[in-house]
Amino acid sequence: MAKRDYYDILGVSKSASQDEIKKAYRKQALKYHPDKNPDDKEAEHKFKEAAEAYEVLRDEQKRQRYDQFGHEGVKGGAGGFSGGGMSFEDIFSQFGDIFGDMGFGGFGGGFGGSARGGRRQRVNKGSNIRVKVKLTLEEIAKGTTKKLKIKKYVQCKACNGNGEKNGSSSTTCQTCHGSGVETRVTNTILGQMQQQTTCRTCGGSGKDIKEHCPVCNGEGVVREEEVVEVKIPAGMSEGVQLSVSGKGNAARRGGVNGDLLVVVEEKEHPDLVRDENDLLYNLFVSIPDALLGTTATIPTLDGKVKVKIEPGTQSGKVLRLRNKGIPDLQGYGNGDLLVKVNIYIPKNLPKEDRKLIEKLQESEALKPKKQGKQGEEDGFFHKMKGFFA
Repeated sequence: MAKRDYYDILGVSKSASQDEIKKAYRKQALKYHPDKNPDDKEAEHKFKEAAEAYEVLRDEQKRQRYDQFGHEGVKGGAGGFSGGGMSFEDIFSQFGDIFGDMGFGGFGGGFGGSARGGRRQRVNKGSNIRVKVKLTLEEIAKGTTKKLKIKKYVQCKACNGNGEKNGSSSTTCQTCHGSGVETRVTNTILGQMQQQTTCRTCGGSGKDIKEHCPVCNGEGVVREEEVVEVKIPAGMSEGVQLSVSGKGNAARRGGVNGDLLVVVEEKEHPDLVRDENDLLYNLFVSIPDALLGTTATIPTLDGKVKVKIEPGTQSGKVLRLRNKGIPDLQGYGNGDLLVKVNIYIPKNLPKEDRKLIEKLQESEALKPKKQGKQGEEDGFFHKMKGFFA
């Protein structure tokens, strides 16, 4: 089943401001909240669908990728999460401030009424980690897998992430009564507003630890180096951000890991210039070769190929090598390799060569017959003049 457009889900236009997007999400979340729609599978789907749309559109970078590439640019493992696979804990931990303002307690009742008799403990989420990875055009064209060494917070093995010394005991936090959050009610001209924040006493764990783990000092996490394997699909471009779910920092004293955000950087190619999915190459040929024709060797991302230069080829002519460019990220085929032919004019000539050219200068066959625009390729390369010197 095809995913719905994120803007349609929230009922906003593509030019909507961040404030409008947030208000639209609040409206949807309130309408389909589990406390208001117990045992309603359709409401559950729409609740998670709205969370997925908001998670993307509230982030300017993810929103830009979505506007450019659609769902492929932000799908799970390569730019975001899949809302249908999110737990309610994930949603409430990320957007808890919004639900606190609505007056719902904790995670709400949940579908199926599993917690309507009480409040669930708030789930902490570890912070995200952002790294950059440089890719060659060859790697971008074919896709690649990178192994990245990341220094990050991981769960403490000595205490299994709970922060307690082995063999010690803990009690329920008296400040938040085990929920991990504190609820604050303020009076406004619109009535009472309720806001939830992480418990200042237990840090969101819901427990009062009597004796801290000596390895992590009660934090539940330690800093280590981990090798993370990142699969990068073909067709990526400069600045696109991939998201590897759960590979960020671990949450202190248990919870949900953050994400690893991988920002793509393109390495400059020695011969080729990228223009979206097309590649551009400047070919220089001598005057005799342009007059009489020749065969030229052209570099591509798959190796070198030979092209025929027809006799009488004009400077500025464009040769198109189809499907020799970058594959489209959404699977719509490959771009082309565009070769611009330039006639090489030396600045200094030996006397012998100069005499030959002076004789040719008298030939009527070598004199230009047309002035002004010299072919269709002029208009094409006008927009690309920044790429070709």
